[in-house]
Amino acid sequence: MENIRATLEARQVWIYFLAIACGALLGLTVPGMGTLEAAINPALAVMLFATFLQVPLAEIGAALRNVRFLGALAVTNFVIIPIVAAALVQFLPAEPMLRLAVLFVLLAPCIDYVITFTHLGGGNARLLLAMTPVLLVLQMLLLPVYLTLVLGSEVSNLVEVGPFLHAFIWLIAVPLLLAASFQALGRKTSAGERLVDVLNLLPVPATAIVLFIVLASVMPQIGLAQEAALRAAPIYVAFALIAPLAGRLVTRSLGLDAASARAVSFSASYRNSLVILPLAFVVPGGVPLLPAVILTQTIVELCFMPIYVRWIPLLAKAETGASAA
Repeated sequence: MENIRATLEARQVWIYFLAIACGALLGLTVPGMGTLEAAINPALAVMLFATFLQVPLAEIGAALRNVRFLGALAVTNFVIIPIVAAALVQFLPAEPMLRLAVLFVLLAPCIDYVITFTHLGGGNARLLLAMTPVLLVLQMLLLPVYLTLVLGSEVSNLVEVGPFLHAFIWLIAVPLLLAASFQALGRKTSAGERLVDVLNLLPVPATAIVLFIVLASVMPQIGLAQEAALRAAPIYVAFALIAPLAGRLVTRSLGLDAASARAVSFSASYRNSLVILPLAFVVPGGVPLLPAVILTQTIVELCFMPIYVRWIPLLAKAETGASAA
């Protein structure tokens, strides 16, 4: 099992890009792929269960006591990044739905494949992994608040509370409780331990399946909302350049070690588009614009992955050097 898991993790970036390419190709060439939209939420639940199963749940308490890391993560993702996002959307046309789509995705920190890229970039992936339930809960609670502050109540009222509650129950609470139950079973019985070993193979395939389903079902809508997606793309590129620097600013001021600083910068740079996407589908009048604009951000950030893996470690070295001086 360990060999299979190691192989999947070593090749996961290429697996993700293959899933995106296949999904996009089928979405553009095969009629009726939009019906796969119904499979997004179940696939996300499986992906998040697989992600939470990797979380050292017993270590979350210890991670929460790491005040400097937790503070850096919270300030970066829920103070600095919202300010950056609010500033960037001012460069978009004054179209409420377009600005809503961009804020939807930029205000939500990633909790899945960011762990992989943090590991590839030499960051403290395990500590960031322990914080994924916290990040997911905080963004679900704060996203409606930030949307109201930036866009006003007229636009934010389009985002109903019901889908957020549904997402919290089925995409956070249930997968997290299941993961905790399976972890406890794995500690108590040898059969449970073997089952957990098998389930630990799921993260990469589950994420790839979600990417495939999302691209296959949404790609036709990107074509219908191509103009909006193209308008949002430069904003996403600007965000991709600014976000790691925002992480560096916070971690340098708090004096974090290099590995923790890298984890914060990766967290700042990657957004939770896959989990946010189902919420976009239920915004009245939001389809096809919202899903198309949100998915454009996923494509941009994945293109930045090879840059981040080299650039963010250099930022952390700069922090260490500055601290030493």
